[in-house]
Amino acid sequence: MAEPQIADTEPNDDSDVQLAVLAARTADDKKATDILILEVGEVLAIAGYFVVCSASNPRLVRTVADEIEWTVKRELGRGPVRHEGRDQQQWILIDYGDVIVHVFHEEQREFYEIERLYLDVPKVDWER
Repeated sequence: MAEPQIADTEPNDDSDVQLAVLAARTADDKKATDILILEVGEVLAIAGYFVVCSASNPRLVRTVADEIEWTVKRELGRGPVRHEGRDQQQWILIDYGDVIVHVFHEEQREFYEIERLYLDVPKVDWER
């Protein structure tokens, strides 16, 4: 199997990448784990980027999602188009249009293995 590509994209190159990087860094600040930004635009018509992260318990799932929404609104002035899963706190999806953030409880992420579906897409290097 080929090594995953790392997209050579700086956060200031476009607003979608900037939003995805901000979401990933915010998730990291709130102690989410296994954080990835997948550049899915070439294989998926509904979005350009997926941000995927895990949290160890339902309360942390909600905290990470809330903090991402608050930080993106404060720093970029963007609110989500929609979100799903807040009541269950197992998998919260935050849809910003071209960027979709998935905050998973660790067990749900292991079960769905969403990143397995996108093994061939580039990953954006978001770490500081």
